[in-house]
Amino acid sequence: MIGFCGLRRLATHSVLFASAIAALLALSACGREEAPDLVNGKENFIAKCSSCHSLARAGGGGTQGPDLDQAFVQARLDGMNEETIEGIVLAQIDNPRRSSIMPADLVTGDDARDVSAYVAEAAGQPGEDTGALAEVGAEEGGKATAENGVLQIDAVESGALAFTASQATAPPGRIEFVMENPSPIDHNIALEDGPEGDVVGNGGTSRFETNLKAGKYTYLCTVPGHAEGGMVGDLTVK
Repeated sequence: MIGFCGLRRLATHSVLFASAIAALLALSACGREEAPDLVNGKENFIAKCSSCHSLARAGGGGTQGPDLDQAFVQARLDGMNEETIEGIVLAQIDNPRRSSIMPADLVTGDDARDVSAYVAEAAGQPGEDTGALAEVGAEEGGKATAENGVLQIDAVESGALAFTASQATAPPGRIEFVMENPSPIDHNIALEDGPEGDVVGNGGTSRFETNLKAGKYTYLCTVPGHAEGGMVGDLTVK
């Protein structure tokens, strides 16, 4: 999701155009009386936006697009409120720049408004999400152990930049790495400076085989920005 290019510039000049953005927000809110669904917004952000944009409360993210925390932290200090941030984000989603690689209609309707509201709630804010929001994307961070020569470390279903295991163990010898990817975001599994599996999405499986000696290794997703966003883990062979 790359349509936020220029957000930092917009946020820096927030005081100058806040009234215009507030008007945009008022127009965009027409036809929706209920409060935004922040849980749905976070789920959609993780699944469709985090592969390119970093947002700490959503578990990090990619590096191809602007860091949304950095984009808005100074704007908040300058007095920009959540309603204005929501309007800026929604405008970027609805009208990606012509040169942007973010596809049009990546999220639409209520989903787009929920994503905008969640970014406005979370971007540039210290601490962590609480309550139901804290449960979204919380399935990563476990451990995996090789069994019968196979080490399975899947991508998380939510689309977050994470494996289901951040630590793994395996015996020395020939090991097959297997990663199933149930999410719509393309991922693969690889060893740092070593072999790698195919990039897959939507139920695909990435796999490779290699011989391992005792020691420490790093496994990761080689899709640009994904390891930097958190899709990386530690493997101990012993």
